Amino acid sequence: MFGRIVLGVDPGLARCGIAVVAAGRPRPSQLHAEVVATGADTPHGQRLHAVHRAIEATLVRHDVDVLAVERVFINAQARTGIGAAQVVGLVHLLGAVHDLPVVEYTPSQVKAAVTGVGDAAKDQVGYMVAHLLGLDAPPTPADRADALAVALCDLQQPGDLQQPGVRNQPAGLPPRLAAALADAGPGLAPIRRPGEGRGR
Repeated sequence: MFGRIVLGVDPGLARCGIAVVAAGRPRPSQLHAEVVATGADTPHGQRLHAVHRAIEATLVRHDVDVLAVERVFINAQARTGIGAAQVVGLVHLLGAVHDLPVVEYTPSQVKAAVTGVGDAAKDQVGYMVAHLLGLDAPPTPADRADALAVALCDLQQPGDLQQPGVRNQPAGLPPRLAAALADAGPGLAPIRRPGEGRGR
């Protein structure tokens, strides 16, 4: 019996990660993960339609409760960023059409949720996603792991990563995540809020 089901999206037009994770005990469960790739030589509208179709088919198939997507920041790579931003728009559109809530998380929020470090490297994210979901190996390619991380970010709440129904809050790490970090080896350390662990 699954708890809340989250569809996570790592937005991109060339490569879009789509993953579904369900809250449960003793750990969350991966229900689906894929990468939708579209070619640069394909008409723009068809590329968006392909991503739209894939996300919609997934949310209907798994009867998801919420859509979570990584927030896009437009920087020097404006062309890539604009395509990703358009995919974020598709997620919001699908949320409206299917009467589902849509939540955006910054890249640093997603990384902190699964590794405890807001600037963690992609391989660290993949390692921790595998650890938290009980997978045999980090998901590949990175877009798949990132989509799973977005979904896990939404499932997280203070004190209990698996309990459904509450949005991610900037509080302390859940005990399960803290234990996973302890097992993860060097290079990962929990984020401390201002004043924590400094002799308050």
